[in-house]
Amino acid sequence: MTRPVELARLLTSRQLSSGGWSFIGSQQESMEATCLASLALGTEAAANSSAAIFLLLKTQLRDGSWPAFQGDSEGSWTTALAVCTLNLTGDFATQRDKGVRWLLANRGREGHWFWRWKFKTADREVRFDPDRYGWPWSPGTVSWVIPTAFSVVAIKQFTVCNRSEASERRIRLGVEMLLDRVCVGGGWNSGNSVVYGVKLPRHVEATAVALLALQDEPRSGIIQASLDWLESLADEIDAMSSLSWCILTMFVYQRRIDELKRRLAAIVGDGSTIRNNATLATALLALRCGEMIHPFMVLR
Repeated sequence: MTRPVELARLLTSRQLSSGGWSFIGSQQESMEATCLASLALGTEAAANSSAAIFLLLKTQLRDGSWPAFQGDSEGSWTTALAVCTLNLTGDFATQRDKGVRWLLANRGREGHWFWRWKFKTADREVRFDPDRYGWPWSPGTVSWVIPTAFSVVAIKQFTVCNRSEASERRIRLGVEMLLDRVCVGGGWNSGNSVVYGVKLPRHVEATAVALLALQDEPRSGIIQASLDWLESLADEIDAMSSLSWCILTMFVYQRRIDELKRRLAAIVGDGSTIRNNATLATALLALRCGEMIHPFMVLR
């Protein structure tokens, strides 16, 4: 069974000369893969992480956002991941502040009055409250669960000691959006819970990431039911990315993860068959969970 330190060496060997990581074998840096890899390597590979941080600082757009890929001119959901990554360093307050300001101003399309009117009057095939909006994958589209959850985590982390009226309001809207979109019986789909009268299935990763955003919220019935569903399914999950996010979430809710980590290690093997660097980095984060600072922990 490969140890995390050996997976870290593998991940490090895939780092591009720019300091970032691509998804799969290309020379175009992915901000998602770069952030997750930097977080997974942590202080053990300080030089490599420093190079990744330098790339993040260089890639930040003038409006404070980060693109999905280096070279793109438009900000995306990866802004939240970049802020979480810089939050862990405790430095670069100016850059983090700019990123958070962009997040505070960004919203799903249903946050605009016209689309709220449309969803309330003309489009009744989806069931959600458009007054409760989160964040999109990219500007100009509707809110989705995963970008909303990461944005809530990023803002909560950055404003933990100095929460303003604007940041508190935006956090509340994001939390309310997540609670509004929950599936019947708990858990989250990637977007809505019911479309055309059909109940959509719950997804492991969407549920795990949504619960990360809600970790410091009052333990409502929705949160408890979602956590119970995820935990009941954990022993059956064999998809590497899903199991990794499940472990990261179970840890912040103080559930046992030792056996889940052993199963993940067996699935990962020596890591050589994992082509996607974001998946490799997330697996490494999960295997090191409890042994390093959790990058998505929100202080109460």
